[in-house]
Amino acid sequence: MSHSGITLVLIMTVAVLAPLLAYWVGRRVPVPLAVFEILLGIVIGPDVLDWAHSDELIDGLSELGLTMLIFLAGYEIEFGKVRGDTLRRSVWAWLAALALGLTAGVLIGGGYSTGVFIGVALTSTALGTVLPVLRDSGGLRGRFGTVVMAFGAVGEFGPIIAMALLLSGRTAAESTVLLAVFAALTAAALYWAMRPRPPWFATVIARTLHTSGQFAVRFVFLLLALMLGASTALGLDVLLGAFAAGLITRLVLTGAAPEAGPEILEKVEGVGFGFLVPVFFVVTGLEFDLDSLLSGGRALLLLPVFLLLFLVVRGGPMWFLAPRDLDRTDRGALVLYGSTALPLVVAITTIGLDDKALSAGEAAALVGAGMVSVLVLPLLAMRLRAGRDQAPAEAVSGSESW
Repeated sequence: MSHSGITLVLIMTVAVLAPLLAYWVGRRVPVPLAVFEILLGIVIGPDVLDWAHSDELIDGLSELGLTMLIFLAGYEIEFGKVRGDTLRRSVWAWLAALALGLTAGVLIGGGYSTGVFIGVALTSTALGTVLPVLRDSGGLRGRFGTVVMAFGAVGEFGPIIAMALLLSGRTAAESTVLLAVFAALTAAALYWAMRPRPPWFATVIARTLHTSGQFAVRFVFLLLALMLGASTALGLDVLLGAFAAGLITRLVLTGAAPEAGPEILEKVEGVGFGFLVPVFFVVTGLEFDLDSLLSGGRALLLLPVFLLLFLVVRGGPMWFLAPRDLDRTDRGALVLYGSTALPLVVAITTIGLDDKALSAGEAAALVGAGMVSVLVLPLLAMRLRAGRDQAPAEAVSGSESW
């Protein structure tokens, strides 16, 4: 068997073991599934057992996994709920976080070239990780879930825009023009998505939903491919296209097949959460530079500093700008959920390493802090709001805690 084949078998073995561990541990304390996938990835990776190594094929699958995670996060956004004063507050909170993050990043990195990567990473929210945890605990329903979704959506979308503007290597004017073109294309796609579909569209969806045709699922992936292609053609990060594709897909399915929409999403999630997303998290563990982190010195000291900065830079503005109808308990939980970061931190540090703007130690400290945030902060938020939510009857501890 080829090197890629062996590594893929090991990755999928980890992907099967991780939910079992999450289930067993979840009977005592719920732990996001991504934590087990990353930790097991580290174990089978070069720095521990040295059984698995990433290569071009594995890295390609990992990038698809990250794309699916962002796509599904975009799909979760409900336009009817994320609007008005809550949306305005979430935007201002992210802009304040960006200013604080860039300041902290420049001070820590010793210059703008390094500081901009650190600063943008500090403003991110792992919405794709937080939403399943909230859904399983019952916290996604009601006013609190709406607020978390709004602040989390901006915390996911804002850094992607910042990456396009600040991390592309182009001038601000060039990046702005390209973003404006992409925004126009997305707006046109959203307008098209909101228009009524012809009757045959819903008919074909219904007739092929349980056959090998799977028209709806194939159509969803076509939309994803088109938006990824548009972002790539404009020289923008593919995550921007993935997020926009999620928004568009929700509108299309809601309008064309409202009854079949949940089942279609389950099929798409099966591909994402069943294969591609776990590959992304396991490969994150494989490529995690444990030696640089554990060698002591600055990298190890930076990990708790970055974790604290996630709370201060991202969480601080959320505390002060949270909607007034949230009490102190819900504000605290919002800060903890909103300060949870990992997927975009991995993406940003990968770009920083490729551009030689970040050192291996700085990247490992940022990713390590993101891993700790995914492990600790949602648990603290759930305990803070204990008794306020009621988990759905069908939910199983650790079942979708990505």
